[in-house]
Amino acid sequence: MTPQEQEIAKMKEVISSELRNVFTSNMTIFDWDIPENDDRKSAELIIDVMKEEMKSLQKEIKEGKFDQY
Repeated sequence: MTPQEQEIAKMKEVISSELRNVFTSNMTIFDWDIPENDDRKSAELIIDVMKEEMKSLQKEIKEGKFDQY
């Protein structure tokens, strides 16, 4: 197992928790800001933005942006 694989094994729960916190924080903001909010629609829109950003990060990784982080 590589050092990176060992580290991700330790950090997986933390990363997952942080990602869920970003999602739920934004769900809360939608509820505060939108009267009679459609929670499912909000969830879908938030996830779409998160996926878009993940794709952007993947592109940057492939371009070598984080090779010397």
